[in-house]
Parts: sequence; C-alpha cells; structure tokens
Amino acid sequence: MIRAILVAGLAVRTYLQDRGELGFSLLLPVAIFALMYGAFGGQDMFHGTAHVVNEDQGGTYSTFLLEQLDELDTLDVELLSASKADLLLDRSDLLMVLYIPEGFSDRFASGEPTQLLFKQRGNGGQEAQIVASIIRGVVEEMNQSSQVRSQVNSALAETGIPQERIDIAVQKFLELESSNPAVGIRGETVGSSPDPVNQFLPGIVTMFVLFAQTLNAQVLVLERRLGTLERLLTTRLSVGQLFVGKFLAGLSRGFFQAFLLLALTYIVFQLFTPLSFVECLVIALILSAAASALGLIIGSIARTEDQAAWIAVVFTMTMVMLGGTFFEIPENLEIISRISMVTYANDALKTIIAQGGHLVDVGLELGVLAGIIVVGLGLSRLIFKVMPGGR
Repeated sequence: MIRAILVAGLAVRTYLQDRGELGFSLLLPVAIFALMYGAFGGQDMFHGTAHVVNEDQGGTYSTFLLEQLDELDTLDVELLSASKADLLLDRSDLLMVLYIPEGFSDRFASGEPTQLLFKQRGNGGQEAQIVASIIRGVVEEMNQSSQVRSQVNSALAETGIPQERIDIAVQKFLELESSNPAVGIRGETVGSSPDPVNQFLPGIVTMFVLFAQTLNAQVLVLERRLGTLERLLTTRLSVGQLFVGKFLAGLSRGFFQAFLLLALTYIVFQLFTPLSFVECLVIALILSAAASALGLIIGSIARTEDQAAWIAVVFTMTMVMLGGTFFEIPENLEIISRISMVTYANDALKTIIAQGGHLVDVGLELGVLAGIIVVGLGLSRLIFKVMPGGR
C-alpha cells in the first residue's frame, strides 16, 4: 500500500510540475466560479440606471428628487445635457430619458401644476419601464408630502403657531410614517428555494469531477505508450500496486478541483455550514473515486490519447444529460436517468446543499457510488495493461 501511495504521490507531483495542466485545473474552476458569481452573486432585486436631464438647475425640489432617486439601491442616476440625451435617443443608444423642466421647483413650491417628461423610443423596453415606475413612485411620495404640508398649513394658518415649528412637526411625522408605515409588505417563498446557486452548484461539481477523468485516461495511455509504466515495473513495484497508485492519483486530481470550487462557494456565497461543507467534501471524495475507477477503464481500453479523450467526453456528456444536471428529468425518462452515476451524485449534493440534509439522508446515493467504485475497480483491473501483451 505504501508503494501505491508513492506512485500516486509521484503522479500528483508530475501533475503539479506541469504548469499548463495545473494552470488549466486551477483556472477552470475559478473561471466557472467567476461566472457563477457574476450571474448569481448580486442582489435578487432589480437594478437599473435613470438617465436624467435636469433643466431646473439649482432648484430645491429638482435637487431633492435627484437625491431621493440616488439613495435608492435599485437605481443609479446619470445626469445628461439635453443635447446629448436627444442625440443618444436618436441613435437608440438610450430608450428612455427623464427631463426635469426649467422652473419645476418654483411651480412645485407654489402648488402650481407641473410635469416631468419621459422621452422614449417605442415602449422604452422593459428595464426603462421599470425605472419609470420607480421614479413615478418617488414623485408620488413628493406629491403626498406636499399635499400634507399644504393642508396642515391651511388648518393652522390662524393659530399663530410659527411656520418653522409647523414645518418641523410635519417633517417629523412624515419621516416616522416612512420608517414605520401603517401598511407593510412582506414576501413569502412557497415551495422549494429558487436559489440558482443551490440549483446549479451540484451539477457543476459533478461535471468537474467527471472531466478530470479525461486527463486521467490520457495520462495512462501516454505513460503506456512512452514505456513509463513498464519502467516502473522493473522496480519492486507490482502491477497491483501500480494500479492502485494510478487510482489514487486520479482520485486526488478530481477531488482537488471539486474542493477548490466548493471552497470558493463556501467563502463567497456562505452557502454551507461547516458541517455541510465537510459532508459535501465527503460526497465529492466518493464521486472522485468512482470517476477515477471509470477513468482507469477508459485508459485501459483506449489505444491513443485522442481515443481516451473522446471516450471520456462522450461518457461525461451522456452521464450529465441523463443525470438532470441543469434541468429536471421528465417522469418518463426518470428510470433511464438512474443508470447515470451523476444522478446519484447530484441528488446527494442537492440534499445537503438545498434541503439541509445530512449524510445519513443520502445513504442510498452513496451506496450506489460505492458500488460503482467496486465494480469499476474490478473491471478496470481485469483489462489494465501496461504493454501490448498485458501483465
């Protein structure tokens, strides 16, 4: 066993010294994670840009409106000149622009009717319509606040109360209502969580592990072709020890990539508890062992590196599609999906990640993967060859 571990260590050392292969193994999980973070790492709420032309320069209420819009987490405010905004609209570079007319603040303060103008191309597009709705909401709050002030001032006009005290009191109650509204809104998720990270992470992990077997199979074919395996057997190393060493090397390579991806997810998305993270690593380790055993089968039957790569890719993509990695398997195909090892790996990871389960809840899935390891090792050992005549 010690000699087998030494063989595995030698293979891992060679892997670590190959800058191209190591860089690919490191950068691919990081690149996939960056895509995940870009797609799923933001907030769930809408975020857009309000393009504004402010022709009421220095106006109190136009400035207040822009400040209110800028404080919203859902909006960025970009100020434009009228000429530039018109040009961008003409070229369809922008689909909607808000124009604040000159004298807006004076008319608003005096209670005179005034209007904001939305210029748009066509219907403005979905994002622009949402931005316009948000702006209308802020303007409606300004209207309500203005009406409240006007009514309070009218009611207290003859009481002799200083106008400054009235304004302070009205502002105080408006802020209190804003922070503690009489009617609130809350959301409640019905059914399973739609979190896309929970949904896609298990499939991405299983794909990484299975693709690692492509490299394992190619390395085995290359070493057999170059005579590396034969030279190892001229030492006191037996075929069985060499075989186990290659299996452990493949397991290490697949587990390394899975660990890197899970660790990045754990750090950035805070998706796991420490216990669930360890449990996912256990599943990844067992899956890596199963993939390594299958990689040995492919490496044993392939005669060239290209053959090994194509067999591994076809096998991986078939298992991924049948395993429901990125979409739900229809009920009429569910039985067929059970022939894919990816199905059991995905189910086990989803149980831990999305459903808050534990290893005791995925005993069947782990048992199937363990069975694949045993059968895969037995079959690959029967056909494992280090030279055309076999050993």
